[in-house]
Amino acid sequence: MVSGFSGARAPLAGLAAAALCWLAPPALAQAPDLPPALNVPPFIGAEPPAATTAPQQPAPAPEAARSPVSLNAVFAPGDIQAIRSGLNWRVFDARASADGSHALIAESNQATPTFPLADGDYIVHVACGLAGAAKSITVAGASVSERVVMNAGALKISGALGDLPIAPSRLNVMVYLPDRDDPEAKLIIPNLKADEAECLPEGAYHIVSKLMDVAAGATTPTNSTVYADLRVQAGKLTAGVLRHRAATMTLKLVNNAGGEALANTSFSILTPGGDVIREMIGAFPSLVLSEGEYVAIARHENKTYQATFKVTSNQDRDVEVLAGQPVQ
Repeated sequence: MVSGFSGARAPLAGLAAAALCWLAPPALAQAPDLPPALNVPPFIGAEPPAATTAPQQPAPAPEAARSPVSLNAVFAPGDIQAIRSGLNWRVFDARASADGSHALIAESNQATPTFPLADGDYIVHVACGLAGAAKSITVAGASVSERVVMNAGALKISGALGDLPIAPSRLNVMVYLPDRDDPEAKLIIPNLKADEAECLPEGAYHIVSKLMDVAAGATTPTNSTVYADLRVQAGKLTAGVLRHRAATMTLKLVNNAGGEALANTSFSILTPGGDVIREMIGAFPSLVLSEGEYVAIARHENKTYQATFKVTSNQDRDVEVLAGQPVQ
């Protein structure tokens, strides 16, 4: 299901390209400048083995007993160019301890690291965002060069209000891993940074974008929410624009149309069905509302007044509640 969404898939090298339609691009040319793994739930791809020690260099040994092990990674099996940034490499001893964990031998954030390793068996794990892949290697007195396939792509979401871009600070983008019956089965990214690419394993994802109201130093969720179901393909950037339809309404309780706003007034905004959207206090408070019809309730000096109004996307305006006949 897609609501208010337009998007594109492109090679990960094309992060600057506009996302206006679905594309079928060639294989990966270069990787985007992706951030390291976020502080979010564990990897969706292969997870690293449980480690028993902090990162360490191989134990001192004669140079002849070590061999250089060069590592690189690609997003998709057909990619030629190695990923250039955003990777975290860890090398573990393949031998498990009594509790099943593996000693962490070395670690690097370089895109294409080289580790001097003694002869033996190892498990190499590489992470990019929420994507992870592991591979077993053997060092036997000779240099080793290994390539790891991530089977991952990137997701970049932007927001728009009509045809105008929404500042990333005004969006809360959540990414879910759906199951057969629930599109929001597992929240994996509670706040995806808008306009920035995030590395994800190949697969289907459910996106929820909520427009935020930023006023007087406070950030409040609005009732404008857009949904999209997207599929991330290995070696490609899936980019899309989630389009919100909302406007800013300024509330006033007045004695006459166009008159001075009365201070010390409290307001409640309701849906036509009576659900409370927001409650505010002030002479003329403002809030962002999704396109639709609403009821404004104003309370002043122990009397209650109300008015109905309509919100049209991108048409900011005042909403006046007349202090005439109080609501009984």
